[in-house]
Amino acid sequence: MIGLIKQLQRRTPLGWLQLSHEKSRLLVALSGIAFADVLMFMQLGFQSALYDSNTKLSRSLNADIVLVSPQARNTQNLSTFSRRRLFQARDVVGVESAEAFYSNIITWKHPDTRKEASIQVLGLNPDEPILNLPEVNQQLDKIQLPDQVLFDRNSRGDYQQAIAQIEQNQTEQNQTEQLQTVTTEVERRTIAIAGLFSLGASFGADGILIASDQTFLRLFPRRDAGSVNLGLIRVEPNANPEQVATALKTHLPDDVRVLTHAEYIEFEESYWKKESPIGFIFGLGTGMAFVVGVVIVYQVLSTDVNAHMKEYATFKAMGYRNQYLLAVVFEEALILACLGFIPGMVLPLGLYQLAANATALPIVMKLSRALTVLLLTVAMCSISGAIATRKLQSADPADMF
Repeated sequence: MIGLIKQLQRRTPLGWLQLSHEKSRLLVALSGIAFADVLMFMQLGFQSALYDSNTKLSRSLNADIVLVSPQARNTQNLSTFSRRRLFQARDVVGVESAEAFYSNIITWKHPDTRKEASIQVLGLNPDEPILNLPEVNQQLDKIQLPDQVLFDRNSRGDYQQAIAQIEQNQTEQNQTEQLQTVTTEVERRTIAIAGLFSLGASFGADGILIASDQTFLRLFPRRDAGSVNLGLIRVEPNANPEQVATALKTHLPDDVRVLTHAEYIEFEESYWKKESPIGFIFGLGTGMAFVVGVVIVYQVLSTDVNAHMKEYATFKAMGYRNQYLLAVVFEEALILACLGFIPGMVLPLGLYQLAANATALPIVMKLSRALTVLLLTVAMCSISGAIATRKLQSADPADMF
C-alpha cells in the first residue's frame, strides 16, 4: 500500500494538466456535468417526494393489521367493503380492536378566499386514537361535536390567515372564542375548523381534514355507514401480528384483503412506483439526464483526445502501453465527475427549498440520494471516457507523422 501511494505521488498528473490547460473547455465540461446532476437531483427529489408524501398517512396509521378492499389502488382511491368484516375480525384470537376508517376526496372552499380546492377528508372514531399523530389524539374531543374538523396546517395553498386565526382561538379561553371560529363550506354544508395538526400535502390531495365518523357521513350523505374504506386492527400485546394476519386471511371472506401495517405501506408505495405514470416519468427524466451527461462529457473528452492525438502517439512510440494512455483519459473523466458534482449538488439545495415552499411537498436533500447521484456521475463520466478512448486504442504512431 505504501509503495502504491509513493508511486502515485511520483506520477505526473497528466489528466489534470490537460484539463486545466484549456480552462474554457474545462468550465464548459463542468457546467454540463453540473447541469446533468441538477436534473438528476430534481427528478430523484420529486420522485422521493412522491413516495414520501403519499405514504405519510399510511405510516401514521395506529394499526398492526389493515383490512382493505381488493379493488383498492392507493389511499386516495380506496374502494369500500362491508363493516361486518370488522365484527368478524374481532372474533379471531389475538385481535384486541378493529376500527373503521373512512376516506374520500372532496372539494371545499378556502376559508379566506372561498376558492375551491381538492382535499382529503378522513372519518374516524373520535373515542379511539387510530392515528400515530399526537396533535390529533390530543384534540379528538373537539371533533366529537357535529361538523367540527381538524385541519392540516401543512396543506398546499395560502392558509396563513386562517391558521393564525385558529391558533389564536386555541390559546384563548374566553367567551369570544366562539365568535372567532374559522368556518368554511363543504358540499353546501358549513363546517368549523376546531384545531390544527401537521402531516403534509401529497400528489393526490392538497391537504387533509380529520372528522368524526358521524361528521364524515353527514358530508357524504350518499355513503353507506356500513361500507368502510379501511379496517384498522390492533393485536393484543403478546400476539404476533403476522400470525394473527394469517388467521384473519383464513377466517374472513375473499372480499377483503388482509395486510400487516408494513405490507400496507409497501402496497401504497408499490402503486406509485409501478402503476402510477408519475413515478415512471420521474424515472425516465433521471435516465434522460444521465444520457445528456454522457453526451456532454463524451464531446469534451473526445475533443481533448483528438487535440492531443499526436502527443498520445508519441507516448506510444516511446513504449507506453495503451493502458497508460487509457488511464490518462479515465483520470480526466473522474476529475470532471468530482468537480462537476460539487456545483451539481449545491444548486439543488436551493431549488429543493424553492420547490418545497411552492408545492408543500417533502423535498429535501438526503445523503443516500447524494451518494446515488455521485455514483451515477462517476458512471456517466466513465462511460464517456470509455467511448472517447476507442479512437486512441486504434491509433498507429506511424500514421500520426
